[in-house]
Amino acid sequence: MSGVAIVDYGINNVRSVRNAVEYCGFDPVVTHDAGAIADASHVILPGVGAFGDAMTNIRARGIDELLERYVREKGKPFLAVCLGMQLLAKTSEEHANDGVLHSGLGWFDADVLRLMPNDPALKIPHMGWNMVAKERSHPILANIREGNLAFYFVHSFAMHCKAPKDVVGYAQHGQQVTAIIARDNIAATQFHPEKSQDSGIDLMSNFLRWNP
Repeated sequence: MSGVAIVDYGINNVRSVRNAVEYCGFDPVVTHDAGAIADASHVILPGVGAFGDAMTNIRARGIDELLERYVREKGKPFLAVCLGMQLLAKTSEEHANDGVLHSGLGWFDADVLRLMPNDPALKIPHMGWNMVAKERSHPILANIREGNLAFYFVHSFAMHCKAPKDVVGYAQHGQQVTAIIARDNIAATQFHPEKSQDSGIDLMSNFLRWNP
Protein backbone atom coordinates (compact mmCIF):
# COMPACT_ATOMS: atom_id res chain seq x y z
CA MET A 1 0.00 0.00 0.00
CA SER A 2 1.34 3.43 -0.96
CA GLY A 3 -0.79 5.28 1.58
CA VAL A 4 -3.04 8.02 0.30
CA ALA A 5 -4.17 8.66 -3.28
CA ILE A 6 -5.43 12.19 -4.02
CA VAL A 7 -7.42 11.95 -7.22
CA ASP A 8 -6.38 14.46 -9.87
CA TYR A 9 -8.96 15.08 -12.59
CA GLY A 10 -7.29 18.20 -13.91
CA ILE A 11 -9.20 21.07 -12.32
CA ASN A 12 -9.29 20.30 -8.62
CA ASN A 13 -7.37 21.83 -5.73
CA VAL A 14 -4.87 19.08 -5.08
CA ARG A 15 -2.10 21.23 -3.60
CA SER A 16 -3.88 22.33 -0.41
CA VAL A 17 -5.23 18.82 0.18
CA ARG A 18 -1.78 17.34 -0.35
CA ASN A 19 -0.31 19.83 2.14
CA ALA A 20 -2.92 18.87 4.75
CA VAL A 21 -2.28 15.15 4.27
CA GLU A 22 1.46 15.70 4.61
CA TYR A 23 0.87 17.77 7.77
CA CYS A 24 -0.97 14.74 9.19
CA GLY A 25 2.19 12.68 8.69
CA PHE A 26 1.36 10.83 5.47
CA ASP A 27 3.07 10.79 2.07
CA PRO A 28 0.29 11.15 -0.52
CA VAL A 29 0.41 10.62 -4.26
CA VAL A 30 -1.57 12.89 -6.60
CA THR A 31 -2.77 10.71 -9.41
CA HIS A 32 -5.40 9.47 -11.83
CA ASP A 33 -3.43 6.26 -12.43
CA ALA A 34 -5.31 3.04 -11.83
CA GLY A 35 -2.32 1.31 -10.29
CA ALA A 36 -1.70 4.09 -7.79
CA ILE A 37 -5.34 4.14 -6.73
CA ALA A 38 -5.35 0.35 -6.48
CA ASP A 39 -2.29 0.43 -4.21
CA ALA A 40 -3.57 3.20 -1.95
CA SER A 41 -5.08 2.48 1.44
CA HIS A 42 -7.17 5.69 1.40
CA VAL A 43 -8.57 7.79 -1.47
CA ILE A 44 -9.44 11.51 -1.45
CA LEU A 45 -11.46 13.31 -4.15
CA PRO A 46 -10.92 17.10 -3.85
CA GLY A 47 -13.10 19.52 -5.72
CA VAL A 48 -13.27 23.08 -6.95
CA GLY A 49 -14.97 24.64 -9.96
CA ALA A 50 -18.11 23.69 -11.83
CA PHE A 51 -19.97 20.37 -11.57
CA GLY A 52 -20.34 19.79 -15.32
CA ASP A 53 -16.67 20.46 -16.13
CA ALA A 54 -15.56 18.19 -13.30
CA MET A 55 -17.74 15.28 -14.44
CA THR A 56 -16.56 15.74 -18.04
CA ASN A 57 -12.93 15.43 -16.94
CA ILE A 58 -13.65 12.52 -14.61
CA ARG A 59 -15.38 10.54 -17.35
CA ALA A 60 -12.75 11.44 -19.98
CA ARG A 61 -10.01 10.01 -17.75
CA GLY A 62 -12.00 6.95 -16.71
CA ILE A 63 -11.83 8.03 -13.08
CA ASP A 64 -15.51 7.24 -12.55
CA GLU A 65 -14.77 3.59 -13.36
CA LEU A 66 -11.68 3.54 -11.13
CA LEU A 67 -13.61 4.94 -8.17
CA GLU A 68 -16.46 2.51 -8.74
CA ARG A 69 -14.02 -0.39 -8.69
CA TYR A 70 -11.77 0.57 -5.80
CA VAL A 71 -14.10 2.57 -3.56
CA ARG A 72 -17.55 1.10 -4.12
CA GLU A 73 -16.59 -2.50 -4.88
CA LYS A 74 -13.36 -2.96 -2.88
CA GLY A 75 -14.33 -0.64 -0.03
CA LYS A 76 -11.28 1.61 0.27
CA PRO A 77 -11.83 4.45 2.76
CA PHE A 78 -12.86 7.46 0.71
CA LEU A 79 -13.23 11.17 1.46
CA ALA A 80 -14.71 13.67 -1.01
CA VAL A 81 -14.30 17.41 -0.45
CA CYS A 82 -16.55 20.35 -1.47
CA LEU A 83 -17.40 19.87 -5.17
CA GLY A 84 -16.07 16.35 -4.73
CA MET A 85 -18.95 15.70 -2.34
CA GLN A 86 -21.48 17.15 -4.77
CA LEU A 87 -20.20 14.85 -7.52
CA LEU A 88 -21.50 11.89 -5.47
CA ALA A 89 -25.09 13.06 -6.10
CA LYS A 90 -27.35 11.92 -8.91
CA THR A 91 -27.81 15.35 -10.50
CA SER A 92 -26.79 19.00 -10.29
CA GLU A 93 -28.56 22.08 -11.55
CA GLU A 94 -25.31 24.11 -11.68
CA HIS A 95 -25.09 25.71 -15.14
CA ALA A 96 -27.81 23.37 -16.38
CA ASN A 97 -28.47 24.04 -20.05
CA ASP A 98 -32.15 24.61 -20.87
CA GLY A 99 -33.08 22.86 -17.66
CA VAL A 100 -31.16 19.68 -18.49
CA LEU A 101 -29.43 18.66 -15.27
CA HIS A 102 -25.87 17.37 -15.10
CA SER A 103 -25.47 13.74 -14.07
CA GLY A 104 -23.13 12.90 -11.21
CA LEU A 105 -21.66 9.65 -9.97
CA GLY A 106 -25.00 8.81 -8.33
CA TRP A 107 -23.57 7.17 -5.22
CA PHE A 108 -26.08 8.98 -2.99
CA ASP A 109 -29.78 9.51 -3.57
CA ALA A 110 -29.34 13.27 -3.71
CA ASP A 111 -29.50 16.30 -5.96
CA VAL A 112 -27.34 19.43 -5.96
CA LEU A 113 -29.35 22.64 -5.88
CA ARG A 114 -28.50 26.35 -5.76
CA LEU A 115 -28.40 27.83 -2.28
CA MET A 116 -31.53 29.85 -1.55
CA PRO A 117 -31.10 31.46 1.89
CA ASN A 118 -34.26 32.87 3.43
CA ASP A 119 -32.38 35.97 4.60
CA PRO A 120 -31.57 38.36 1.71
CA ALA A 121 -28.67 39.77 3.72
CA LEU A 122 -26.82 36.50 3.43
CA LYS A 123 -24.52 36.37 0.43
CA ILE A 124 -23.98 33.72 -2.19
CA PRO A 125 -21.49 32.11 -2.41
CA HIS A 126 -21.60 30.93 1.17
CA MET A 127 -17.99 31.78 2.02
CA GLY A 128 -16.25 31.66 5.37
CA TRP A 129 -16.36 29.85 8.68
CA ASN A 130 -19.51 28.14 9.85
CA MET A 131 -20.45 25.73 12.60
CA VAL A 132 -21.60 22.20 11.83
CA ALA A 133 -24.26 20.56 13.98
CA LYS A 134 -23.97 16.78 14.20
CA GLU A 135 -26.94 14.63 13.29
CA ARG A 136 -25.01 11.56 14.39
CA SER A 137 -21.53 10.46 15.36
CA HIS A 138 -18.97 9.32 12.81
CA PRO A 139 -15.30 8.22 13.05
CA ILE A 140 -14.06 11.24 11.03
CA LEU A 141 -15.39 13.46 13.84
CA ALA A 142 -13.91 11.40 16.66
CA ASN A 143 -12.43 13.46 19.50
CA ILE A 144 -13.52 16.76 17.94
CA ARG A 145 -15.59 18.63 20.53
CA GLU A 146 -18.95 19.92 19.28
CA GLY A 147 -17.87 23.47 20.08
CA ASN A 148 -14.91 23.04 17.72
CA LEU A 149 -16.93 21.91 14.69
CA ALA A 150 -16.21 25.14 12.78
CA PHE A 151 -15.12 24.66 9.17
CA TYR A 152 -14.39 26.80 6.11
CA PHE A 153 -17.02 26.81 3.34
CA VAL A 154 -16.95 28.17 -0.23
CA HIS A 155 -19.91 27.15 -2.37
CA SER A 156 -23.04 28.36 -4.16
CA PHE A 157 -24.72 24.97 -4.50
CA ALA A 158 -25.39 22.24 -1.96
CA MET A 159 -26.45 18.62 -1.80
CA HIS A 160 -30.00 17.71 -0.83
CA CYS A 161 -30.04 14.12 0.44
CA LYS A 162 -33.27 12.17 0.18
CA ALA A 163 -32.11 9.66 2.80
CA PRO A 164 -31.66 11.44 6.16
CA LYS A 165 -29.56 8.56 7.47
CA ASP A 166 -26.78 9.54 5.02
CA VAL A 167 -26.37 12.95 6.67
CA VAL A 168 -23.81 13.30 9.48
CA GLY A 169 -24.03 17.06 9.95
CA TYR A 170 -25.66 20.28 8.79
CA ALA A 171 -24.62 23.93 8.73
CA GLN A 172 -27.01 26.90 8.58
CA HIS A 173 -26.83 29.67 5.99
CA GLY A 174 -30.35 31.01 5.84
CA GLN A 175 -31.32 27.43 5.13
CA GLN A 176 -30.15 24.01 6.20
CA VAL A 177 -26.94 23.11 4.34
CA THR A 178 -25.80 19.50 4.14
CA ALA A 179 -22.25 19.67 5.49
CA ILE A 180 -21.14 16.04 6.02
CA ILE A 181 -22.48 12.81 4.55
CA ALA A 182 -21.31 9.25 5.06
CA ARG A 183 -22.23 5.67 4.30
CA ASP A 184 -20.12 2.54 4.76
CA ASN A 185 -16.52 3.37 3.68
CA ILE A 186 -17.50 6.69 2.06
CA ALA A 187 -17.48 10.12 3.71
CA ALA A 188 -17.72 13.61 2.24
CA THR A 189 -17.70 17.22 3.38
CA GLN A 190 -19.17 20.30 1.73
CA PHE A 191 -16.56 22.42 3.53
CA HIS A 192 -12.80 22.34 3.04
CA PRO A 193 -11.12 20.46 5.91
CA GLU A 194 -7.75 21.28 4.33
CA LYS A 195 -8.49 25.01 4.90
CA SER A 196 -10.15 24.64 8.30
CA GLN A 197 -7.08 24.86 10.54
CA ASP A 198 -7.13 22.69 13.67
CA SER A 199 -10.65 21.29 13.26
CA GLY A 200 -9.96 20.41 9.63
CA ILE A 201 -6.64 18.77 10.43
CA ASP A 202 -8.32 16.73 13.17
CA LEU A 203 -11.00 15.57 10.70
CA MET A 204 -8.42 14.76 8.03
CA SER A 205 -6.27 12.87 10.52
CA ASN A 206 -9.29 10.87 11.68
CA PHE A 207 -10.07 9.95 8.09
CA LEU A 208 -6.50 8.86 7.33
CA ARG A 209 -6.59 6.49 10.31
CA TRP A 210 -10.12 5.22 9.60
CA ASN A 211 -10.52 1.52 8.87
CA PRO A 212 -14.23 0.95 8.15
